Amino acid sequence: MILIREIRDLQGLLQAQQAEGKTIGFVPTMGALHSGHLSLVEQAGKQTDFVVVSIFVNPTQFNDPKDLDQYPRTLEADLKLLESTPCQLVFSPKVETMYPEPDKRQFQFGELEQVMEGQFRPGHFNGVAQIVSKLFEIVKPDKAFFGQKDFQQLVIVKAMVKQLNLPVEIIACPIVREASGLAMSSRNERLSKEQRENAALIYKTLCQARNNAPDLSVEEVKRQVVEEINANAFLETEYFEIVNDTDLKPVLRWDDPVNKVACIAVFCGEVRLIDNLVF
Repeated sequence: MILIREIRDLQGLLQAQQAEGKTIGFVPTMGALHSGHLSLVEQAGKQTDFVVVSIFVNPTQFNDPKDLDQYPRTLEADLKLLESTPCQLVFSPKVETMYPEPDKRQFQFGELEQVMEGQFRPGHFNGVAQIVSKLFEIVKPDKAFFGQKDFQQLVIVKAMVKQLNLPVEIIACPIVREASGLAMSSRNERLSKEQRENAALIYKTLCQARNNAPDLSVEEVKRQVVEEINANAFLETEYFEIVNDTDLKPVLRWDDPVNKVACIAVFCGEVRLIDNLVF
């Protein structure tokens, strides 16, 4: 496994792989890796010949400077974890390498970026589109692998690829959960033991909501989920929506002929956790 920090070095090595007819798999990350990330790398290893993982904490997608400062940076531990995976190359550039000058591009995703995460994190998805498009242009992967935990991000990235007509296939991979059901996230490391135990209620409540769905209206299910989570002293719901999995429009009735995904954001202390469940 090779660690590369400069774009020119990365591209030279990847061009040699492509000249040999190898397909490139790519897993973009912000580091602080856990089993969820590693599952993406494993999928990339199964579906492509040469696997690249990027580790870069992207400043343009943080609307809260405090959140950016607190985001864990654990490169040494990340590299150790990747040693036992199909990853063959790690690209970990400096901020000035990726942004030698400010990226002033403004992407337009319409309603996709205005609901849920977009409503509470203004500018976040524009920052995601900036960095992911830059990385795609640099790495030129055949396939890129994203976790379904960041469901809205997944929809946005697919829309960006379509807008820019990029020749990359986006592969969605299942959410990986802790034994309690809590969706794995780098942010979980900021939770105390007690907070972590209580945060397991998020997934448990989503599962109960899915079971209750046939007997209650959409609005009743939404109200029940928010009330149950907010009744826990450790948790406070920021939003809970049940949406169409393609255009993120709200589902109004269970018999709507669309695939339905329940998406939630919850604060556990100062730590913001997101999750989702297909209904």
